[in-house]
Amino acid sequence: MSNYHLSPRNIPRHSALSDDTFDHIRELILHYEITPGEHISIDGLSRAIGVSQTPIREALARLESEGLVIKEPLKGYAATPLITKKEFDDLFQFRLLIEPWGAAQAAENINEAGREALQRELTLADEATMQEDSFVGITEHDARFHNLIARLSGNNSVMMAYERTHCHLHLYRLYFSEKSQNNQRNKNSVDENAVTDLFRHYYSADTGHLSIAEHKEVTAAIIAKDPERASSALHAHIAGSREFLIKTMDVLGRP
Repeated sequence: MSNYHLSPRNIPRHSALSDDTFDHIRELILHYEITPGEHISIDGLSRAIGVSQTPIREALARLESEGLVIKEPLKGYAATPLITKKEFDDLFQFRLLIEPWGAAQAAENINEAGREALQRELTLADEATMQEDSFVGITEHDARFHNLIARLSGNNSVMMAYERTHCHLHLYRLYFSEKSQNNQRNKNSVDENAVTDLFRHYYSADTGHLSIAEHKEVTAAIIAKDPERASSALHAHIAGSREFLIKTMDVLGRP
């Protein structure tokens, strides 16, 4: 597809052109405007964004290194297909190793600025549960919260690992959300309705606070400078998310 739906902002023409182009295309992928497996038209992006093909190619090469696009022989670039159930589970197992350790480091390193950042994020989380479309607010909070924990760890490798795994998990959430919303409209089968029920339960305003409560437990441990409790709380939270999403994949019959 070459008719990309871009946000109103323009790419500035300066030394950061390549970085801005990269960020813009990355946003298209992460906002599902370029869908998993979709062919990417370099010419189409060039015309839509208003830059030459050179920064487009440079951006796609960087996105390939992040695993968000693939280069197919004789075909060009395409958005990376949704990962398999095995790959998905591998990512969660990796998260269970890295992120709890990062939370422990955050607890050891926490300062006043970090405490304030965590408290602000929890305030935004509570506001998200009151939104009509709670799925959007809660998932955006979830991404920001885990990103913040990674940054507070003070370890660049933890931060880079989080960013790489989050991209694929974010795309899966969008995939499941789209399925859920379509099923609410169509209600075609028992399995599809089950997906809708799962998402209504997990991301509704009534139950979204349960996930946020787990975030508050992690935050309390970090602020108290208790590395062991912070690690344990985040491990339990990620394990619970994994269980829910694996269950949803099973309902959808994802391989």
